[in-house]
Amino acid sequence: MNEFLDGLLGWVQDVDPVLRTVIAGLFIMLETSVLIGLVVPGDSVVLVASTAVDSPVEYFALALTCIAGALIGGSIGFWIGRTFGPWLRRSRAGRLIGEKNWQRAENFLDRRGGIAVFISRFLPVLHSITPLTVGMSTLSYRTFILWLAPASTLWAFAYVSVGSAAAGTYRELSDQLSYAAYIFVGIIVAFLVVVWIVKKALERYAARHADHPGDGDARTLDD
Repeated sequence: MNEFLDGLLGWVQDVDPVLRTVIAGLFIMLETSVLIGLVVPGDSVVLVASTAVDSPVEYFALALTCIAGALIGGSIGFWIGRTFGPWLRRSRAGRLIGEKNWQRAENFLDRRGGIAVFISRFLPVLHSITPLTVGMSTLSYRTFILWLAPASTLWAFAYVSVGSAAAGTYRELSDQLSYAAYIFVGIIVAFLVVVWIVKKALERYAARHADHPGDGDARTLDD
């Protein structure tokens, strides 16, 4: 098991750190602007990239690049929604997403405003279509970014921290413990379980608002 993990982590680490960081940031940008996150979750890309982090510079470079990617991607998604939103929703791609998902994102935004932007960053499907939905709403770009920024920061540092910590722990213990690989797997699995629990809680909160239409006037603050 240790040999297999050595090969896997070595393969990731062999990628130039600048290229690795740029790829992760690019995936994060694309998932919230052109819906690639519906096919390839950016979470997985960032978690894999973070296992190759071996210095504070690489750690902060990856985290900040992912934050920048999320904000740039969200901004592009907002612009697309504001400019082409109704057409995109009626297009083939929009129909593949499903009118139910569009309506849920719209309802959630109408009822919870900025807090919906924050929560959606952690939820599948919604995090990819919310920027587009916001662009089609009355919510301002400034309010959108003010809620997206802290969510993206929390998300990026969580994934980069856990991935780098798990890999770092394994490298420190691999020469001493034959089961070091299982410790690595345990850390990743424990994190994913926590993520799953948090997502389920957020999904329940979102469902209470997303499954019912709002008043059509997106709020900027949670009450």
